[in-house]
Amino acid sequence: MTVPSFSPSDFGKAAGDYAAYRKGFPDSFFRRLAREGIGGAGQRILDVGTGTGTLARGFAKQGAEATGLDITPELMEQARRLGEREGVQVRYVLGKVESTSLESESFDVITAGQCWHWFDGMAAANECMRLLRPGGSLVICHFCYLLEKGNASERTEELILKYNTAWPFAGSDGRYEKWRAHMEPAGYRDIKTYFYDEDILFTHEEWRGRIRACNGVLALQDSKKIKMFDEELARELRKEFPSEPLQIPHRIFVIRGQRP
Repeated sequence: MTVPSFSPSDFGKAAGDYAAYRKGFPDSFFRRLAREGIGGAGQRILDVGTGTGTLARGFAKQGAEATGLDITPELMEQARRLGEREGVQVRYVLGKVESTSLESESFDVITAGQCWHWFDGMAAANECMRLLRPGGSLVICHFCYLLEKGNASERTEELILKYNTAWPFAGSDGRYEKWRAHMEPAGYRDIKTYFYDEDILFTHEEWRGRIRACNGVLALQDSKKIKMFDEELARELRKEFPSEPLQIPHRIFVIRGQRP
């Protein structure tokens, strides 16, 4: 099966599902960063590839002055709506992380959640270095489901590959040490990585919505095929995993470095 190429801007086609069903980083993530001095009150934080703004809002709730940057207007519109609903103030900017028009040395922290693989990593790391104040931190993080033998996420990936045999992100274990190679040449120091796992609960409806907003499904670029996929996933969940909520293991991975 020939599958069209996928661009991050294509997430805009599923902005509603993305906002409703793609759960953001868990509370444990924000607590851990807070212990490391990230996300505190008064900090100026830029969240690149912000999507629907889950990270930006999380930091704003802790009193940080948060800005979200993304290339997809539809996702940022959802971010604004979610912020209004939650009573959270975040500034949103349309742009590419590799070449922003933002002022140099204007942020204490830059975060990139579940998006770094879409960037030109070297260019993004250099631009973030320009935007950080001396002593500021770049925090690249990822939050993804894990495959375990016979679990719902393994069966879901098998189904995605049935429809999209060329999907390049299948089988990830959620660890991205390779991003260190973008940070070191850009001049970051004290680079550290860690990860931990946590179960996240989904109803069948929530899991289907989360997967409809997955790049492996959106790459089909055909609403009829996506509908066929979604209906088959629904049948599979009812048959193989009838109990709700589903308990889906996830991995939270962090790599962070500091501007000298």
